[in-house]
Amino acid sequence: MKTNLNPIGTKLTFLILLSISVIVLSCERAQQPATVLNPATPVQANAVIGSTNDSGVTGTATFTQNDDQITLLIEIQGASPGLRAVHIHENGDCSAPDGSSAGGHWNPTDVMHGKWGEGEFHLGDIGNITVGEDGTGSISLTTDLWEIGTGSDVDVVGKGIIVHAGADDFISQPSGAAGMRIGCGVIVLSE
Repeated sequence: MKTNLNPIGTKLTFLILLSISVIVLSCERAQQPATVLNPATPVQANAVIGSTNDSGVTGTATFTQNDDQITLLIEIQGASPGLRAVHIHENGDCSAPDGSSAGGHWNPTDVMHGKWGEGEFHLGDIGNITVGEDGTGSISLTTDLWEIGTGSDVDVVGKGIIVHAGADDFISQPSGAAGMRIGCGVIVLSE
């Protein structure tokens, strides 16, 4: 038996089969779950808090940005029990033994000192840390009022973290009558 092959018909059949294969493979791939990309690493800044005025206070401050929210966690050790005010100050300089080189409260919005989230307050008015009998304490705050590493007026990088000997009364101007500086750290961008 003799088979009569038409070269044009054979090519056309081949192209049709190839097209069907491509369509089937494309449909199979479309049904597979899409690859999920890992979210970007959060932007972070931190400060290592060292003792000022021979207080023995040490600690850390960590700023972590996720989307437009920044969470600050401050942890201290070596403080006497009670309330200790903590603020962001205008200068990232802890070279003076009494912490005075950090300057005054960071206040880029030029408003009165107060309690965070109530009426007017400095962007550096963090609040009071409750220190336990073991000499440790922490405070956490989440906000969209700060930025990390942008160089803007509300960027926390390059500022100082100050721990005070007393509590912030949230009323006295310009700094809440919080007493001497017992801890200081410089806020730097994490790598």
